[in-house]
Formats: sequence, structure tokens, C-alpha cells
Amino acid sequence: MHRGKSAIVACAATAALLGPVGVAAADGSAPASTPAATPSAKPVKGVGDGSRGLCKRVKKIDKRLDRALKRLKGPATVKGSVARLAKRVERAKKADHSEVETFLNHKLTFRRSLVPTLEQRQKDLSKVQKWCASRGEGSGK
Repeated sequence: MHRGKSAIVACAATAALLGPVGVAAADGSAPASTPAATPSAKPVKGVGDGSRGLCKRVKKIDKRLDRALKRLKGPATVKGSVARLAKRVERAKKADHSEVETFLNHKLTFRRSLVPTLEQRQKDLSKVQKWCASRGEGSGK
């Protein structure tokens, strides 16, 4: 019962705050100017796109991509590799487990598609790393 009352109070407070804005918008009158709408406001360097944080994490992301690609491209003895999953698909096919084979085959298709995606991310990340280095950003830890 207490939750219901607090939800009603919160909705009423929100409606009270948004009430005048809705009336002004329906009235057709121009709303009061906001700080974001003024043309003299200049955006602060690096705000909004996360470049500063990305530059700090570039080396960790690169290591993670390397590790994932190494696992995917590994031999059949490596858990998570494409070769190991392909071997499982073949075993399911030989055992005539068509539902299992279908499931694993879809999983294999997705896993194979990960390899070029991760390779592309690695290329893009190297460009980001060069960009960060040219700006002198990022700790590289």
C-alpha cells in the first residue's frame, strides 16, 4: 500500500513540474531560452563522445580482442574455438541428432561471423590508438 501512495505522489509531482511546459507548447508560444540553445555556448573538448575514456582503455580493449581472436582461431582442443564447435556439429550429424546439429550449426555460423567483425574492430581500434597518441591522451595502462 505504501508503494502505491509513493508512486502516485511521484506521478503528481512530475505532472506538476511538466504542466506549464505542456501548456506553453500547446499555446504555441516560444519557450524560455535554455543555456544549451544559446549560440555562444561552446562545447567542452571531449564531452559527449567518450573519447577520453576510450583513449584510457585502448590497450585493454586491444588485449581483449587479441585474446578473443586467438581463442576463436584456435585448434579443436581450445574451448570456444570455431574448430571445436565444427567438430561438435560433425559429431551431432554422425549421431543423427538433427535438432542438436541445427542448434550447433547456427551457433557455428554466428561464431564464424565474429572473426571478421573482431578483426575489423582491431583495425578500427589501431586508428583510434593513433588518434589518441597524436592528441596526447590516454594512459595506455
